[in-house]
Amino acid sequence: MIKLKAVTVSYLNTKPFLYGLIKSGLGKQIDLQLAIPSEGARKLCNGEVDFGLVPIAALPEIPNAQVFSDYCIGTVGAVKTVCIYSDVPIQQLTHLYLDHHSRSSVALTKILLRDHWKLTPKLIPASDGYIQRIHRRVGGLVIGDRAIGLEKKFNYTYDLGEIWQQFTGLPFVFAAWVTTKPLSNNFLQQFNEALQMGLDAIPELMYLMPTAPANFDLERYFREYISYDFDAEKRRALKLFLSKIKQEETLLELV
Repeated sequence: MIKLKAVTVSYLNTKPFLYGLIKSGLGKQIDLQLAIPSEGARKLCNGEVDFGLVPIAALPEIPNAQVFSDYCIGTVGAVKTVCIYSDVPIQQLTHLYLDHHSRSSVALTKILLRDHWKLTPKLIPASDGYIQRIHRRVGGLVIGDRAIGLEKKFNYTYDLGEIWQQFTGLPFVFAAWVTTKPLSNNFLQQFNEALQMGLDAIPELMYLMPTAPANFDLERYFREYISYDFDAEKRRALKLFLSKIKQEETLLELV
């Protein structure tokens, strides 16, 4: 049997999906790789995999991209693990590091700076170790598991899921399941059922997870901060976000 090649995000918030794929047995039909979001998008764009859970900001660049599945990595309000951290209010920042792990979060930051805060700090592509360089009037966007607990280290935390909802009234989608090849209806049904199985098994999954950092409620994170259903409101949010990315690219072409 020829297996489908797939890639998914290597962060904690995807563990229910991974558990469902394994528990259902569908994982045996898939050659599944783990990667940071930006690397997963690159693999799908270059044809190294057939489908993947990738940042939505990459959609315009992926040939024949088609969003599938009833599930995603999203949030309705605060998400806890996609935040800007700083020692001073964001209005006082002169520089802002942009986490290199996810293009969606970087694009969201640029959109909120432009349209919501109307600020223009100097944006710096981050490299490993940049979190230690967040100080004084230099802030930083941090995403994923590395963001856990950082709110205790900095005076100001700006949760981008929460800020986006305040700005638009909508939820946000950070990553969606995207394919570049046709998938059978039978596979799509099994895939959705497997992901739901993983979500239903979160209490069971908690027994298998490593101990979470102190004062971080992992089960609450799965259930309250990450919103997995790719519903109509999230589809509206996705459409709006992609239109704002296009607007950003148009403005850059005019400069």
